[in-house]
Amino acid sequence: MAEFLTDIKTIRERARQQIEKGPVTDAYGADLERVLGVLNEALATEIVCTLRYKRHYYTASGLYSEPVAAEFLEHAQEEQEHADKLAQRIVQLGGEPDFNPDTLTSRAHAEYDASTDLIEMIKEDLVAERVAVAAYTEIAKWLGDGDPTTRRVFEELLAQEEEHADDLRGLLERIPGGQRG
Repeated sequence: MAEFLTDIKTIRERARQQIEKGPVTDAYGADLERVLGVLNEALATEIVCTLRYKRHYYTASGLYSEPVAAEFLEHAQEEQEHADKLAQRIVQLGGEPDFNPDTLTSRAHAEYDASTDLIEMIKEDLVAERVAVAAYTEIAKWLGDGDPTTRRVFEELLAQEEEHADDLRGLLERIPGGQRG
């Protein structure tokens, strides 16, 4: 039979204490308030990215716009799913997701973009994805074993952000003039 570091009787007793904290127990090893802050920054990032992709989807025009716009829409939907996952995790940890539109862009890692040139749209989206990849990599490392569930959420998002960056790089390679600048 496997041995626990803490005997099961003690674990059971602790589980009965502060039950209003839900999944956050004495075994939680991260700075909860800081984790909630980081989650809310990532939530703002994903909402801004959703809005940017939606803007680009609706305003993309030109010879190559149809497949690019379809990619923008797919990415917008996936960024919205990311925002939903982050909001759910914030609530799980006893926090409140911050959807305040007045402060979204100041809290987000990525920037909103209103480019009208198709290549510039792709480039700005690629920059935003690269920002997310860098930020989420750092966050996952920072969380380490202190909050493995939140770390896994960021690792899942990270994998999809890397896929988005690769998709956008591929679009730039296929569009004449996409490799300029």
